[in-house]
Amino acid sequence: ALSPTGAQTTQLLVEPPWTPAVLWDRVTLTCQGSGTPGATTWYKDGKRWWHKGTDPLLISKSGTYQCGRPGTGLSPAVHVVNATPVLQVPAWALLEGDTVTLRCRV
Repeated sequence: ALSPTGAQTTQLLVEPPWTPAVLWDRVTLTCQGSGTPGATTWYKDGKRWWHKGTDPLLISKSGTYQCGRPGTGLSPAVHVVNATPVLQVPAWALLEGDTVTLRCRV
């Protein structure tokens, strides 16, 4: 992805692509950006988080996740909750005027 200034940025893809992500959906996160996947640093709740293995990452605990790669900074945060009910929106960028599907999950 490109930022408005044209610099490479780090993105965090969530599957299934809804936000907030719910733990009982078997959420996986994939870090995308320049550099090699092995250079990924993972963060949970704002702190560096150790994880063995590579993308995609299967999430087993609720929290706020980010990833980083050298030279591209941190990804936007992804929130994973363990709650019900939860109102979800698509996890991609939405613009004013877009038609959007909302999901109420219980």
